[in-house]
Amino acid sequence: MTVKNPAKKKSCYFCEQGREPDYKNYEELRQFMTERARIKSRRQTNLCSKHQRRLAVQIKRARQLALLPYVVM
Repeated sequence: MTVKNPAKKKSCYFCEQGREPDYKNYEELRQFMTERARIKSRRQTNLCSKHQRRLAVQIKRARQLALLPYVVM
């Protein structure tokens, strides 16, 4: 009987850093967006649900201030 490798625990980027997403740090927010400027899902970002919700709000706030694009053509 072979022992399978235990699944690696996914850890949240913001929990590891000990901080919250912020709209003023738009370079960091860009890594959580696709090349077409869509917000990546939780499965792709490996964020906890709390930080994924806050990330979405901060990205939308940065879009309103024209720091991030709504779409890329």
